[in-house]
Amino acid sequence: MGDARSAADRGAPLDEGARSVQRPAATGVGTVGAEGPRPLVPALMGPTASGKSAAAMALAEELGLEVVSADAMQVYRGLDVGTAKPTLEERRRVPHHLVDVVDPHERFSVARYVELAEAAIADVLARGSVPLVVGGTGFYLRALREGLPTAPEADLERQAPLWRAVEEGRLDELVAELEAASPADAARAARNPRRVVRSLEVLRLTGSPPSAFPPTLPRFSYEVFVLDPPPEELRRRIARRARRQFEQGLVDEVRTLMERYPDLPTAKQSIGYKEVVPHVRGEATLEEAVVAVTVATARYAKRQRTWFRREPDVRRLPMTGEEAVPLLRARLLELGLVGRDATGR
Repeated sequence: MGDARSAADRGAPLDEGARSVQRPAATGVGTVGAEGPRPLVPALMGPTASGKSAAAMALAEELGLEVVSADAMQVYRGLDVGTAKPTLEERRRVPHHLVDVVDPHERFSVARYVELAEAAIADVLARGSVPLVVGGTGFYLRALREGLPTAPEADLERQAPLWRAVEEGRLDELVAELEAASPADAARAARNPRRVVRSLEVLRLTGSPPSAFPPTLPRFSYEVFVLDPPPEELRRRIARRARRQFEQGLVDEVRTLMERYPDLPTAKQSIGYKEVVPHVRGEATLEEAVVAVTVATARYAKRQRTWFRREPDVRRLPMTGEEAVPLLRARLLELGLVGRDATGR
């Protein structure tokens, strides 16, 4: 961690291995869409416990930014400690959007997220402020950057006969049906059963293959920074985070959710919550619950790192959020997203 910290303190350039995309410098304007240039919005992503929130708070308070959350669990009211949701005091100091949007029993889709997030970003920009998208839910960011599919939503009942065919060893028949309608979609499915089933579901329902349904056009362009601290450091931070959450009342929060929503899977199946349920039921000790949360969170963070490493056109920062603040500040200034008067420099 010493090298990363000293590089951050020196204000060194972003790591040379980072994948980036050419954009106009210092204009605050991103790519050009069908209706003209799309405003450029910064995004800070990364795995759990990498320091995203701390960096976002530091930058927001210094530069007058507003946070737009990209966290699939922080949208739910009552899931506070287990999601490391910003406190009420932090939200008084810095405006946060897409936090506490729905109750745990309500459905919340990625389409709804994009709708609300783009509306929040537009509102922040209209008021002359700068939004900062912050979170660890990769598919939320991807939907913002690439748009949403316009094909009909997947339906398990419609897919059931297709899955039966797969289980009966008739994948070749399904591939042939898809190939006859659209060789391109068949090639894209690459004999992956899930993709073949989904493609045929759309084809049989609409008469057109998935490729006939282009995604929606994103309203904004994004300059994406991804925190990627060393694995050992991230594991230590996750362990400290888990114990701190128990000290802050995670057990009581899970107990309250179980009493209020006894048949609801949201709390029982969410990482950081489902591992506490056995302890609340008297089936596990407190220490066993702490260890279970730590292990589950570490596994989730590993999946997040894998996801973000596959994302194109991002700037990877091999350090924690706290260490990345000088680099992020410099880059926001370089892009023209904040003025020099805001930095006090």
